Amino acid sequence: MADRFEDLDVWKRAARLSAELYKETRTCRDFGFRDQITRSSLSVPSNIAEGYERESLKECVQFLSYAKGSCGELRTQIYIGLEIGYFDRKTGKKWLTESKAISSMLAGLIKARRKFVPKSPQIAP
Repeated sequence: MADRFEDLDVWKRAARLSAELYKETRTCRDFGFRDQITRSSLSVPSNIAEGYERESLKECVQFLSYAKGSCGELRTQIYIGLEIGYFDRKTGKKWLTESKAISSMLAGLIKARRKFVPKSPQIAP
C-alpha cells in the first residue's frame, strides 16, 4: 500500500481529470455551473490527499469516502453538462468513463483500508 498520496494512481488520475475539466470549462459563461463542476472535480484528489495526510486509518477512510462522493457529484454534473450541450459527446463520455474508473478505484482502496481500521468495542445493553 502506498504511503504517500502522490504515489497513488487514483490520485494521479483524479488530479489529471480535474486539471482537464478546469482547462475545458474555462470559457464556459455559466459561472455557477463552471464553479460547481470544477469544485467537485477538485474535491476528489484533494480529499484523497487529505485522507492520506490524516493520522488515523479511520480518518483516511472517511476522506476517501468523501472523495468517492465527490466523484458521484462530478459524474452527475457531467451528465447534466452533456444534456444541456455544454460539452461535446466524445469529451463528456471520456470524462464519465474516467470518473467511473476513479470511483471504482476508490471503492477498492476504501475496502482495503477498512480491513486495518480497529473495530470499536460493542457495549452490551
